[in-house]
Amino acid sequence: MSRVVLIHSAVADSRMWERQERALRARGFDVVAPDLPGFGSEPVPDEPFSFVERIAALLPAMLVGNSFGGRIALETALAHPDGVPRLVLVDAAIGDHDWSDEMEAYFAKEEELLDARDLDGATELTLSIFAEPRVHDALRPMQRRAYELQQGATEPGVRWPQRKPLSSLKPPTLVLVGEDDGPDFHAIASRIADEAPDARLEVVAGARHFPSLEEPDAFERLLFPFLVHANG
Repeated sequence: MSRVVLIHSAVADSRMWERQERALRARGFDVVAPDLPGFGSEPVPDEPFSFVERIAALLPAMLVGNSFGGRIALETALAHPDGVPRLVLVDAAIGDHDWSDEMEAYFAKEEELLDARDLDGATELTLSIFAEPRVHDALRPMQRRAYELQQGATEPGVRWPQRKPLSSLKPPTLVLVGEDDGPDFHAIASRIADEAPDARLEVVAGARHFPSLEEPDAFERLLFPFLVHANG
């Protein structure tokens, strides 16, 4: 039985994958959808840790990552090439991206609100930047929970693997980006598709940063055949 690991965005937690988790299990996959440290049910660790090594402990597996989870999936596949037979990157971030002035302004405003302990204000700001209004109610408790966990925690430090070029990415890769997502994420998606040796880019019509929630039917029409092909 093939394993699929679903890695959530930093605006969410594992609950964002509930529909896809059920559907993939019904198709015979072993599905793991963990909460990352500092999200959902997982507090921020007291000691330095690695998101990548947390996911690597679940390999071998096909990886599906959204946004920050996409960065983790990508870096896991680069660091452990023989453990990831297929990779799906959904509106992914990447470690060396040069963020636009608009995104830098968002990061600064978010930090300002969190420093003032205005978790509700920070939550609404983040939802307005990233998500279609129709999914705000679904995402709000996840983002609010993440801010609560991270607000009271010391910063233990996150370890990342030594960066490898996208040209060394081994698995077949499906790169998905929401049609209405910001220019940064379209640029990242295009870069991955251009530089990785076996990557295909698809745009999810009507979606912004969370195709699995905003346009789940269209998202699954792209995702499931890509995974099922590897499952035989």
